[in-house]
Amino acid sequence: MRKSLLPLMALMALAPFAASAHPHVFADARLEIVSDDNGNVVELHNVWRFDEVFSSSVLMDFDKNTNLKLDPEELKEVGDTVRTSLADFDYYTNLTEDGKHVDVQKPDVINVDYKDGQLLMFFAIKPAKPMALKGKLTFGIYDPTLYTSIDFPTEKDVVMIGDFAGCTGKIVRPDPDTVIAENKATLTDAFFNDPTGTNMAKLFAIREEVTCK
Repeated sequence: MRKSLLPLMALMALAPFAASAHPHVFADARLEIVSDDNGNVVELHNVWRFDEVFSSSVLMDFDKNTNLKLDPEELKEVGDTVRTSLADFDYYTNLTEDGKHVDVQKPDVINVDYKDGQLLMFFAIKPAKPMALKGKLTFGIYDPTLYTSIDFPTEKDVVMIGDFAGCTGKIVRPDPDTVIAENKATLTDAFFNDPTGTNMAKLFAIREEVTCK
């Protein structure tokens, strides 16, 4: 099973749940949005802390020497697996510039730790191109399959680092009932049946919106 993991949701399927279109894995996130001296967003620093049930399932699968902990080489294997498996999902990262999608680069490494019964992941993501601090930018972290819920617990869990003069940021937390009501005519067909893979999960995603003059 370990060697055949493709998307991270396959890794998450190690948890004792059946997949369906609502979250079974939960993670608290911290996001640092970093700009350079030229007024461009150049890097995103991510910290994900997973729930104890999912974390314990990862421990069971990757604890090769059965010592009930994840040793450095086992933690590295988890990080390497996620780094490979999430490539097709842009590492659950959705960036937009004035509504236009921005691709991301593969992170150099995904560092993993296991503390107090919870799995933690630390990694930096770079936009495929610098994002100028102009207009409206969005930074969302979400699982398009809705199997995993990734949340920013407080406003302080999204931080802008660098020169963001002339920019204001806010966390947007879509209300699921409102999203469903506003998209009632298309949501079910688009999410479950559209062969083109329409991604409606982003409508539910918590995101940081940055507006710059």
